[in-house]
Amino acid sequence: MASSSVFSPLLPPLRLSTSCGTRSTAVHAVSADIAAPATPPAAPLAAVSHRRELVVGTALGALLSRTPLPAGAREVEAGKYLPPAPSSPGFVFFKATTKDTPALRAGNVEPYEFILPPTWKQLRVANILSGNYCQPKCAEPWVEVKFEDDKQGKVQVVASPLIRLTNRPNATIEDIGSPEKLIASLGPFVTGNTLEPEEIIETSVEKIGDLTYYSYVLETPLALTGSHNLAKATAKGNTVVLFVASASDKQWQSSQKVLKAMVDSFQV
Repeated sequence: MASSSVFSPLLPPLRLSTSCGTRSTAVHAVSADIAAPATPPAAPLAAVSHRRELVVGTALGALLSRTPLPAGAREVEAGKYLPPAPSSPGFVFFKATTKDTPALRAGNVEPYEFILPPTWKQLRVANILSGNYCQPKCAEPWVEVKFEDDKQGKVQVVASPLIRLTNRPNATIEDIGSPEKLIASLGPFVTGNTLEPEEIIETSVEKIGDLTYYSYVLETPLALTGSHNLAKATAKGNTVVLFVASASDKQWQSSQKVLKAMVDSFQV
């Protein structure tokens, strides 16, 4: 896996190299009295893409991990409004409906579900990340929902238009490629910056009903989202849906079983 794909509601998704790059500079107008130099040959496509990837990656990391939350973004504890999970004592059950996100209202994403501890709180997704401005025909990926607990970690559901990963309409996740190929494309939305091949500790494939799910265990010491990441993805309709659980080293020590249970429970 030589590179990772990055996507942002602000810019087209690009291939994100893990190598260092340079910043682009603005070209100032040249005085009419001075002969403008001959137009240099166009930069190779890979070099242009690389420079743009760095910009997008930096912006994406800030939005996912470092941008302060707006006032009132933290909601009440999930246990105060979600029902207990029938088969998972100590958890509550979240099933997304059309009331929850613009994409669900537009029919762009199928309803999804997962369990979470009752003490976790839902975070407001910034409009720029929610896809609210482009539904129902978004060309860029977006964040559906986010939940967090300061002591245990955070989870988020990310949706990506299928067309960004394959030209086949209504493709299955197997049509897109192997687990490694998929995470190469979606990895930056898991980590907030880059994903190295050696950071993929484990992959697995599971069939639930008519859908196939790819699951991942990632050790990402430089990730902006956290040094430990778990992910689970599937494709349905015209969308790939990715569930991500992230934790710092301190959070991971006490919450890895909880995070794994949340990821395992995710279904579309």
